[in-house]
Amino acid sequence: MANSTYISTQINKILNTEGFEFPQNIAMASAWILGNLKGVNLKVYDVRGKSSLADFFVIGSATNSTQANAMAEEISTQMRAHGFETISREGVKKDADWTLLDFGDIIIHIFLDLSRDSYSIDELWDEATPVDIPAEYYYSDEDETEKKPQSDEDYF
Repeated sequence: MANSTYISTQINKILNTEGFEFPQNIAMASAWILGNLKGVNLKVYDVRGKSSLADFFVIGSATNSTQANAMAEEISTQMRAHGFETISREGVKKDADWTLLDFGDIIIHIFLDLSRDSYSIDELWDEATPVDIPAEYYYSDEDETEKKPQSDEDYF
């Protein structure tokens, strides 16, 4: 798992210096955590004026329940450290296929990748405004990309 000091530093940057206003800064920090814990199919939706539940929804997928629980725990830990308390946590148990973290102004949905389509949550918010997630928010292993062959010729 990633170093907690590194994560805290990155979250501080997003919350304080990335130019995102509250509560978008919390949504983007949560998306960064999901991406850096190898979450896939990340989405941030601006639902202000379209939902009375929250201002932003963050949606991501994990490949297994252990990863989903680690994502939920890291988001809760980092948000608590920055003064944002979780109002509600749902599905935080072994083998849950959908975990929900409610911070009031943002709601975070973490799905098991294989279950996400069953809930069609992305289609529920097709009128919401998608928020661009910077490419650097996603996990990448530079060493892995350097080791991969550029073409079939380089492989042999």
